[in-house]
Amino acid sequence: MKTRFFLEGVVLSLFLVLLPAFGNLGAKECELPTNAKASEILPADWISGPYHRIKDTVVSYGYMYRYTVDSDFGVFEVTGNGALRKLLREIPATASLRKVSETEAFVKSLGKEALKPLKLGEGLITNPVDTITGVPKGVGQFFSNAYTSATGKRNPAEDSQAEQLLALSSYKRQYAYQLGVDVYSSNPVLQKELNRVGWASVAANLSFSAAMMPLGVAGMVVSYSRLGQQINEIVKDEPPARLRQRNEKGLLEMGISKDTTKRFLDHPNFTPRQDTVIVTSLSALKGTKGREDFVRFILAANDEESANFVMNIAETMKGYHETVSPIQEIKVTSGLVFAKAQNGSVLIPFPVDHFFWTEQADEFVRNSVRTQKSSGKPWPAGGVNLWVTGTVSPLARKTLEQLGIKVTERVDQKIEFAE
Repeated sequence: MKTRFFLEGVVLSLFLVLLPAFGNLGAKECELPTNAKASEILPADWISGPYHRIKDTVVSYGYMYRYTVDSDFGVFEVTGNGALRKLLREIPATASLRKVSETEAFVKSLGKEALKPLKLGEGLITNPVDTITGVPKGVGQFFSNAYTSATGKRNPAEDSQAEQLLALSSYKRQYAYQLGVDVYSSNPVLQKELNRVGWASVAANLSFSAAMMPLGVAGMVVSYSRLGQQINEIVKDEPPARLRQRNEKGLLEMGISKDTTKRFLDHPNFTPRQDTVIVTSLSALKGTKGREDFVRFILAANDEESANFVMNIAETMKGYHETVSPIQEIKVTSGLVFAKAQNGSVLIPFPVDHFFWTEQADEFVRNSVRTQKSSGKPWPAGGVNLWVTGTVSPLARKTLEQLGIKVTERVDQKIEFAE
């Protein structure tokens, strides 16, 4: 629900800010969001697999789709096509990890020592998200305390329990990388299985291949973009504290203030991976003004879904910068991101699944036109480009194009995203 309000604010801002230069829109036309069918909007191989099936009714509230996925590990509800893609990688990975941990050969290979729980062992299994990766900022602080600096030199006072937690973090990152999933995922079922196999592997000092040997699992074939692979390599190799230090360095180098940098890195709704995607995307915008304004804007992300949304905005700007025209300045006005490019165009990054032209949006447009059409602000010489990761309704496209806004759909197939 928080995400819905966040996105509604962004949508309304779109029309409040952009449309003062236009006259009347003519007869009022609007539409109500309608639910979709998974069978009509998703590839067949997404809808069902060995361990899951997506319910055919897909709820839409005007911007994002909400999917219900029945699986062998419970029912999941996710919002957004990106979140769905992520879940569909996590389900078979969870199956592989669970099979391994239940295999007699695996248990025997660990020996008795591996079966002796440490003080934190029980917590890792029963509450894995809070213990290791579900609350990454706290964990990042833990590892900062365990390590003296980015050099990786151990603190001489560090006790054996902290050493084992550090080892567990390393195993989990390696296993997640090999299985093609995000080690910082909020999926509690995946986290439980990563912890179960990772903890046992710490005790027995097993490699990924040795741990998976009972099932002959060498890893999953997962297709990632170049950006996604780059991010995955970084996340695999760097513990949370070093990711934080790396991202802090990147933000400061692009001119973000220390205060804004700290607020962003301390934000409870961004994981270390999301931090890394955002910083990597903004770092690619060499010389672009206004990046601090954007970082301040995304601090409004109030849950995982809105964090994904603003992360995708950063990725969209990076894609436009690299494939269309370099972005010279980012402005955030009334909660909407505008990216002015070298070729005179203005990009509006709008990473939604499907956009309906609702009565609320239409009313906002008309009010904006009526009260601000004489603002005198010149229209960008290169035009305004609305880039959508999903699709827009025919009515939304028609109305936006009448206003001189060019709509580009499915930009997730044109540029790189780190999912």
